[in-house]
Amino acid sequence: MGATILTDLGMEILIPLCAVIGIAFSLFQWFLVSKVTVGNDKPHSSGADDKNRYAESLIEEEEGINDHNVVQKCAEIQNAISEGATSFLFTMYQYVGVFMVAFAILIFVFLGSVEGFSTKNQPCTYDSTKTCKPALATAAFSTVSFLLGAVTSVVSGFLGMKIATYANARTTLEARKGVSKAFIVAFRSGAVMGFLLAANGLLVLFITILLFKMYYGDDWEGLFEAITGYGLGGSSMALFGRVGGGIYTKAADVGADLVGKVERNIPEDDPRNPAVIADNVGDNVGDIAGMGSDLFGSYAESSCAALVVASISSFGVNHELTAMLYPLLISSVGILVCLLTTLFATDFFEVKAVKEIEPALKKQLIISTALMTIGIAVVSWVALPSTFTIFNFGVQKEVKSWQLFLCVSVGLWAGLVIGFVTEYYTSNAYSPVQDVADSCRTGAATNVIFGLALGYKSVIIPIFAIAISIFVSFSFAAMYGIAVAALGMLSTIATGLAIDAYGPISDNAGGIAEMAGMSHRIRERTDALDAAGNTTAAIGKGFAIGSAALVSLALFGAFVSRAAISTVDVLTPKVFIGLLVGAMLPYWFSAMTMKSVGSAALKMVEEVRRQFNTIPGLMEGTAKPDYATCVKISTDASIKEMIPPGCLVMLTPLIVGILFGVETLSGVLAGSLVSGVQIAISASNTGGAWDNAKKYIEAGASEHAKTLGPKGSDAHKAAVIGDTVGDPLKDTSGPSLNILIKLMAVESLVFAPFFATHGGLLFKLF
Repeated sequence: MGATILTDLGMEILIPLCAVIGIAFSLFQWFLVSKVTVGNDKPHSSGADDKNRYAESLIEEEEGINDHNVVQKCAEIQNAISEGATSFLFTMYQYVGVFMVAFAILIFVFLGSVEGFSTKNQPCTYDSTKTCKPALATAAFSTVSFLLGAVTSVVSGFLGMKIATYANARTTLEARKGVSKAFIVAFRSGAVMGFLLAANGLLVLFITILLFKMYYGDDWEGLFEAITGYGLGGSSMALFGRVGGGIYTKAADVGADLVGKVERNIPEDDPRNPAVIADNVGDNVGDIAGMGSDLFGSYAESSCAALVVASISSFGVNHELTAMLYPLLISSVGILVCLLTTLFATDFFEVKAVKEIEPALKKQLIISTALMTIGIAVVSWVALPSTFTIFNFGVQKEVKSWQLFLCVSVGLWAGLVIGFVTEYYTSNAYSPVQDVADSCRTGAATNVIFGLALGYKSVIIPIFAIAISIFVSFSFAAMYGIAVAALGMLSTIATGLAIDAYGPISDNAGGIAEMAGMSHRIRERTDALDAAGNTTAAIGKGFAIGSAALVSLALFGAFVSRAAISTVDVLTPKVFIGLLVGAMLPYWFSAMTMKSVGSAALKMVEEVRRQFNTIPGLMEGTAKPDYATCVKISTDASIKEMIPPGCLVMLTPLIVGILFGVETLSGVLAGSLVSGVQIAISASNTGGAWDNAKKYIEAGASEHAKTLGPKGSDAHKAAVIGDTVGDPLKDTSGPSLNILIKLMAVESLVFAPFFATHGGLLFKLF
């Protein structure tokens, strides 16, 4: 098999070192963002002519506006958004905390009962000649790793939200000096979140493995089985964050748009609109906190899937620690690659004009992918033996290190392809979205038809990309190949998250500019940042969905191995009924989340209408709306409505596994994966296209767009209706579906020992 170039000690230094560098870099970016002050101490009107960084445009654009008042207003709005987001997340975490404790007890009881709560060592699952630690130990350690994953996920989401609400007003204030300054603040803030999350996830997982290893010793099979709880904890919190945050943000958005834009003909983010603060809070709790937890969950699960398979391959059998932790080394190098890539956007090349924003963000993806390919080659060379064996459904398959390099690379490049296809279908720079905008001439109905068609069509190339990467990686390295392909797609997670978080920060910045009464030109700049952010958010969702497909397939493979299923035969009734039910679950889940947004939006629309009709002087701008009531409607609705979809996802594997057994459950997992990926991609892209078709008409940048506009025209109203329909698709149902397919797979893997021993009660009775 051969030794690795990188020693175990070298690996044990390298992984935490990369994580610490990532955390230090994110704190440095935070420090740079904090230099833009929001408050009375900013020397904007001090007349310091020698300071070149205060460009002439500042004086030119803020003429006639008391600068001190504008800064004060920005600070007030920022505080309102931050307080709203914090109070919602704390309320949500209280409910989720109860679930977390209850589910942790469930894990311990179910897994402990596998061997009747025995404390004696037992024969290993895959090699009965060796003895492994008792099932009770795996139950206890799985529970601990579940809680660790859950807490890390919650902290990741919360920190992301705090960073975004810290940066939004700073981006607005910098927009007065030009697009370049505003872009750098928004992007740096996104990078803070990206690097903190990637480094924290890596560091916690690495330390957990080392601590668990003290107890498990040479029983790596048990050790890495217990580690799978980390992925389950991460994803279960992400589910509630995504669904709860998604319902919150879209209830407010739909209410604000329908009454404000369509009925009252006032601009987006107009301070007279009662739902405007709730809308801006929603961007942070849904798009930032939700996305942060979601991608952390994907990262944790793909690492866990790879580690479980590796532990029963030659890496685990021969106790080769460096090769065993190859997935973590890929993530470590990913942090260094993303650090270098970030400097291209903030330091090496400056964005000087509006038209350079989107290319700058796209270059981030290309540069990080190209550099990461080199990084993977180096890691594969130093951390892997030249040949080794990988567990493949009962047999050991011989694999060479260059084949594993290709597995990771194919996942990485498939991610880039999915990103660019998503961009093509959701950016208003290309014909698909322009065609959707053009269809608004004849009203909302044709807009909806064109948007749906675009979403369905946008599924084709990403599915081929996922299919090719599955075929290549499985051919080379079986299920381990698929797990590391998923890790390849997520290896540039820090850059992906930076680009993704940039969108909501820019969106908030535009809202603050409108509410603070800044000039039209500043709002144009923040709109340009926001339009690019919309596309990058769609790219981020594409990455999340693509990686979810690979991750859940890898987890599925690990589950099938752990549950000792030799083959999954579609022609057996047990499996086929599972397939049918599994394929139906994403539709059931989407129906629940869409209806939740609809009913919450209904309450919001009624409240906004009530305020416009009953508060004298509200439309004239002489009276203030009651923002707090709208924030409360969104909060109450999302907390209440997130529980049923969450229970559907969390309870399905348990009910199917206990009553129908592992074979039916394998069918359910395969069915939900196949249908969930398609719906998630089409829903996200349809919603993204409708949103950007509306922005295309509003911006009026081309001759074609001018014929459809201006704001308030019939075509624009039709576009707003399309955008409103698409909001829950792209920000609630679509992104939550990728968590559904991953979470059911990782939960099945964690409970596999219990299902294999005690499952299938109904079939045992008859």
